[in-house]
Amino acid sequence: MNTATQTFELKNNRQGTGLGPGFLASRTAWDWLFAALVIGGAAWAFVRYDAAMDIYEKWILVGAAPVLIWLGWFWRPMSRLMAVVAALSLLAIWLYLPPEGGAAVLARADTVFLLKYFISSQSAILWMSMLFFMSTAFYWVGMFSRDGSTFETLGSRLAWVAVTLALVGTMVRWFESHQIGPDIGHIPVSNLYEVFVLFCWMTAAFYLYYEDQYKTRAMGAFVMLVVSAAVGFLLWYTVVREAHQIQPLVPALKSWWMKLHVPANFIGYGTFAISAMLAFAYLIKQSASETRWYKLAPLFILGVVLCFEPIVFRQGATEKGGSYWFIYFGISALIVGGILAVRGRIAARLPSFEVLDDVMYKAIAVGFAFFTIATVLGAFWAAEAWGGYWSWDPKETWALIVWLNYAAWLHMRLMKGLRGTVAAWWALVGLAVTTFAFLGVNMFLSGLHSYGEL
Repeated sequence: MNTATQTFELKNNRQGTGLGPGFLASRTAWDWLFAALVIGGAAWAFVRYDAAMDIYEKWILVGAAPVLIWLGWFWRPMSRLMAVVAALSLLAIWLYLPPEGGAAVLARADTVFLLKYFISSQSAILWMSMLFFMSTAFYWVGMFSRDGSTFETLGSRLAWVAVTLALVGTMVRWFESHQIGPDIGHIPVSNLYEVFVLFCWMTAAFYLYYEDQYKTRAMGAFVMLVVSAAVGFLLWYTVVREAHQIQPLVPALKSWWMKLHVPANFIGYGTFAISAMLAFAYLIKQSASETRWYKLAPLFILGVVLCFEPIVFRQGATEKGGSYWFIYFGISALIVGGILAVRGRIAARLPSFEVLDDVMYKAIAVGFAFFTIATVLGAFWAAEAWGGYWSWDPKETWALIVWLNYAAWLHMRLMKGLRGTVAAWWALVGLAVTTFAFLGVNMFLSGLHSYGEL
């Protein structure tokens, strides 16, 4: 990057994080209104649900308010996102509550127009799925269109709407779970269906932040591929396993630690996915002039694995839904093959190697920080649930492998100046390791985390 770009980014970073002078003085009327709304909402929730919360949940609520305010001030689009999500979620809850109350609450999802077609949890999540697919398509059309920026802008806007509806679906699902029974209600991060929704919106939100900071939308075509892959898994899981049905928590998950451990983990997973897809873009850009097929074969194979990652470890095609996954695999192979076939044109649209490398590094750094926090929180949770901080359970062992992999990557980056091709391949392979830790362990290895089986 040239000096002007670096100066621009440094100025933006100082303004956004409050490192510059007069941080409070630079707050707008909207910033202060947003802060007041967050504090007011937290106070209302504290008064309204005080009896339903234990001491830990109360402290989480108290701590959430300043964190949300900081997020909204750090990056102003986030404050607008939170305001819209809160408004739509409250609208859905209001529509759910009939005058007669009781069992009629959830039945209104089939009779009230807005709930049935837009903002019940399942409707919102289905809209999220469609919009993420559309966003991915527009980003890719932008890659080959003469007026690419118009289509990329549409892709970005659709991604924002998808993130909004994913969060609305999550908030409304949380409310719906509490209407089923007093012991059923829980934060929706407890099973594969719920955490894949979490992965989709969190990955997209982090990408949109980097897109805004670096003033380029060309990275979206690659990042949204992995989000669409996750959506594909989510839809299959919904149809075949009816996973959208809200289920009671298993005993091991009835802990306030889940509210902290799982989101922190998925910040790691999401940012690691971003880094891998940008590494893929880096290698595509680098291979633009490569004509030897055997040099491109490893990139094709690993690219298909990345697009196909949610079920790379499925045990054969004889299981229910096998034909779906054959089609899915074929589409993945065609996508990656098509990318390699027109890599020259794609390379011309992608940002510079320096930008791709820098975003890849920052994504891994953020992911590693939160994955470390999640691992520590998981140890505390394990001590409470099973009586020991670490038991070398397969899930714990593979979490350690993931942590060591990215710790080594960051060490080589910071101490040895790791850049370029090796760093990109390492980040790409790192996502395969992470995917096995997340899904493969649950499929093949039994242990204390067996409640997470697919």
